[in-house]
Amino acid sequence: MKKIGILFGQERSFPHALIDRINSKKVKGIQAEPVLIDKVVQAAHSGYAVIIDRISQDVPFYRAFLKNAAASGTAVINNPFWWSADEKFFNNTLSEKIGVPVPKTVLLPSKDHPADTSAESFSNLAFPLDWEGIFEYVGFPAFMKPFAGGGWKNVYKLDNADDFFRAYNETHQLVMMLQEAIDFSAYFRCYCIGGKHVRIMPYEPRNPHHLRYAAHFDVGEEMMKTLEDYVLRLNQALGYDFNTVELAIRDGVPYAIDFCNPAPDADLHSVGQANFDWVVETAASYAIERAQAQVDGQDNLTWGTFMKGAVNGKKL
Repeated sequence: MKKIGILFGQERSFPHALIDRINSKKVKGIQAEPVLIDKVVQAAHSGYAVIIDRISQDVPFYRAFLKNAAASGTAVINNPFWWSADEKFFNNTLSEKIGVPVPKTVLLPSKDHPADTSAESFSNLAFPLDWEGIFEYVGFPAFMKPFAGGGWKNVYKLDNADDFFRAYNETHQLVMMLQEAIDFSAYFRCYCIGGKHVRIMPYEPRNPHHLRYAAHFDVGEEMMKTLEDYVLRLNQALGYDFNTVELAIRDGVPYAIDFCNPAPDADLHSVGQANFDWVVETAASYAIERAQAQVDGQDNLTWGTFMKGAVNGKKL
């Protein structure tokens, strides 16, 4: 029997619906259940052919458990090694390299020194930074956000330099990035599962959370094809099995705004019934596919084209 485990935290609607849907398919030799951990022994098999990770970004213990499981052959969705290394600023860099437009973005050092460092630790950093050049490049209005954060935490909308410095002083040891604001005419959030299945959802980030999927934009067929192409390019380059990409359209150009969401919201009450049904069905079929292909003792993880190219000495 090959087991598919769902590792999750406070969310309830998606994990349990996913387990029920996998089991309802009655695929011979496949069973889904919540992951149960009673001990973690180095190099020991986890007992699962596949684990779908919905929580390790918040629980370091789970991330270490998943790496141990992957080393023994578990197909972890998403790859915990890549997820540990990935962050939003690098994603923007990779996006430019593969031809997907992104807002102008710069990386900022933390306002306060990290613990156990001093001014001498930053002797390679110019002081002051070229703030004038940074503001000229990005422009205002702009957004400042953590370079590796998520969930709209510590995000600031800034209209001028005074706003920037006022907000920057509040960020303490967080490493931030300053990003051009895109005045969009249409906005979409797109699920991508298995690097091949895409669900494009109209999304209005300016609405209250429970109304963000209650949106409609008039977009032509060619633009929808472009959105799907960009979503696939990004996820195949990054190697994510389960992710969302947010795209904002300005003057006919779609910009990738946020595409490092490896545990994306899939709650019935926020995404709506139709989107919920799609993600449950698609994730169930994909998890079964991965379980059937899984081989104990082998690397069963997904590695993106960026990492494969680095190993094989090929360009993006």
